[in-house]
Amino acid sequence: MSSPSLTLPSQERPAARRRLLEILGALAIAATYVYLVLNQPADITGGPGSASALIALTGFLAGAVLLIVAVLPTLPASTLVLIPVALVLNIVLGQFVGSTLVPFYLDAIGTVLIAVLAGPAAGAATGALGSIVWSFFNPTVLPFAAGAALIGCLAGLAARYGLFRRFYLAPVAGFVTGIIAGVVSAPVAAFVYGGTSGVATGAIVSAFRAMGDTLLAAITKQALISDPMDKAIVFTIVAILVYALPRRARQQFPFIRRYRVLAGNGKAADTQAGAAVEDTAQGTAHGSARNG
Repeated sequence: MSSPSLTLPSQERPAARRRLLEILGALAIAATYVYLVLNQPADITGGPGSASALIALTGFLAGAVLLIVAVLPTLPASTLVLIPVALVLNIVLGQFVGSTLVPFYLDAIGTVLIAVLAGPAAGAATGALGSIVWSFFNPTVLPFAAGAALIGCLAGLAARYGLFRRFYLAPVAGFVTGIIAGVVSAPVAAFVYGGTSGVATGAIVSAFRAMGDTLLAAITKQALISDPMDKAIVFTIVAILVYALPRRARQQFPFIRRYRVLAGNGKAADTQAGAAVEDTAQGTAHGSARNG
């Protein structure tokens, strides 16, 4: 029989390494955000070929890769398959809604979905990756990768601490997330771009500017109007999508089982689901041994 002193350190080391990679990834994204706000590079709109865009792309990509490497061993195949779908969902909806007269974005549904299913680090990585991929079609979104990563992280934390167990709490969590995301994104919109790229959001900024507000104040007010409502809608949509999944499908996600993210994921259900997964794995292993 193995001694706990011998087995526990070996189990804790991979977890410690994953936590270190998560911290390094978050620091890389945060440092890139600070660089953009402090330097206010005007050439970033020139696309990936500009020096500032390359720095931003490298910093955000490095952070996203570190986060993915950290969470990859904990992600089931179902989550890995969903991440590309989430990226496409973010880009298509964000590009379409941004060109309309609706003062929202709806470009974080895929990010929040992954965060609820797989946790904060996976959500942050999806958010950052989505902005990076989108920037090849629309370079103006690249500096907002830090905000997208923050949204994914906050959505995962909301799921971890039970705010999706009660359906009515999901939009509340989204509203609070939107306030934080709006405050974080406002300096980028003001200092890097001098405004917002959305049709409706740009009109709101212009209205506040006409009232005598500074650019940063106008953009911050616009963000505090648009972002909370936008994220409340996004969190509600994601809650509907996740609860619409069959129970057996939801139980395939370790994050949902471990933190009892959804209503009805009690300890008994989690134990039964875990036992079923273990029985399946043991049966496969025994079958392989017999065939061998």
